Amino acid sequence: MRELTREDFIHELDHTIFHRIGDTADELGVECYVVGGYVRDLFLERPSKDIDVVVVGSGIEVAKALAKKLGRSAHLSVFRNFGTAQVKYHQTEVEFVGARKESYSHDSRKPIVEDGTLEDDQNRRDFTINAMAICLNKERFGELVDPFDGVWDLRDRLIATPLDPDITFSDDPLRMMRCIRFATQLNFMIEQETEEALFTNKERIQIISKERIADEMNKIMLSPAPSIGFELLFSCGLLKLIFPELFALYGVEKVNGRAHKDNFFHTLEVLDNVAKATQDWDDKERKLWIRWAALLHDIGKPKSKRWEPSIGWTFHNHNAIGEKMVADIFRNLKLPLNEKMKYVQKLVSLHMRPIAIADDIVTDSAVRRLLFEAGDDIDDLMTLCEADITSKNEVKKQRFLDNFKLVRKKLVDLEEKDRIRNFQPPVDGKEIMAVLGLSPCSQIGEIKETIKDAILDGKIPNEHDAAYQLMLEKAASMNLYPIYKDTDN
Repeated sequence: MRELTREDFIHELDHTIFHRIGDTADELGVECYVVGGYVRDLFLERPSKDIDVVVVGSGIEVAKALAKKLGRSAHLSVFRNFGTAQVKYHQTEVEFVGARKESYSHDSRKPIVEDGTLEDDQNRRDFTINAMAICLNKERFGELVDPFDGVWDLRDRLIATPLDPDITFSDDPLRMMRCIRFATQLNFMIEQETEEALFTNKERIQIISKERIADEMNKIMLSPAPSIGFELLFSCGLLKLIFPELFALYGVEKVNGRAHKDNFFHTLEVLDNVAKATQDWDDKERKLWIRWAALLHDIGKPKSKRWEPSIGWTFHNHNAIGEKMVADIFRNLKLPLNEKMKYVQKLVSLHMRPIAIADDIVTDSAVRRLLFEAGDDIDDLMTLCEADITSKNEVKKQRFLDNFKLVRKKLVDLEEKDRIRNFQPPVDGKEIMAVLGLSPCSQIGEIKETIKDAILDGKIPNEHDAAYQLMLEKAASMNLYPIYKDTDN
């Protein structure tokens, strides 16, 4: 964190938009301040796209006057139901709201809103580091208003509420998720009284919509070390309420002195490994959903856990069980039930395959089948599987990682040679029906499967003529023969 003076703020806010906002407010005779995340991020030297302005008066009127002053380059949107307005100017978006005070009923996080002072507005803010304001009026331009010592909490790397955290979290339970999200994103500690209030008020989370919870969870997921957030959710009791399937991974069971690993903390280690491996990816969506796959890759283990005296603890088919669980989890958390969910299901289903290959002789046939089933997601699958190697035995860990390098090389070589990724059999069902004079039936599927297996096993090349010849041979073994037309008529 850097130290900033008023002169620094004057320099940082020396942009047309901030001076125009201040001039507009002066003309209307009202105070205005840039508040919240934008101010916090000036101290943290983080890029911030969100510019929020509080007006001690009508935020909508200032926004309308500003848009008029800026001319055709500005676009104004007014949301009267919320008492807010937005001005887009070139690449900048500014949200305006009037200073307000809020009161809450116990069964809703929607406040009763009244006009208020700047002090009222800062009192209602969620955390001290988000309650700082910088004046934009000409006479006080660049003056910091920090009644709750947010600067000191930034220095101490603390998340704390401006007022009593019990009241803050009870009034708006979503702030509990935001508290954990900010602690994760910024790698800050949660102040002790604030952390205790998380536990005390955890049951209040039930009045929050699943969509809002999932939105905060996604932001945690995209943090540099998502495990911080999930450990906090676990320790304060929120995880058991909002994500019981993940909570169920926690714990170690022991029989005859033999224990399995704690799958909850293993999962968080895998998640952090994936986060580290994907931190430079430009595709935010791809980055998010591979992290969800990491979080859910072992989600089927509690249901599949068995003690077998001759073997020990087993988790047979936990990948298949986990794949089936993904849809219910996504539905419950109001996550998208589309190709993004299917992508997570695929990675959960296949995450054991590369490990099984790497633990054995890496055969061309096994790699071809993996490439066929993973398709365009093969690289993401390999990233997940490499992250899943968390053994404390460094020799064993290195052996797996070295074998994964061999798997990756074979994937590249075989794709160049055989074009297996997302391939369709060179002889399709329509051609089989035409040649053999068949209507749709199970025999067609059997022939197609034979051709596919032969290609994946390397018995024939991925070419039409070879596949056609095998079709005839397989058909003959089934007492099926081509129909020949009399070409002389």
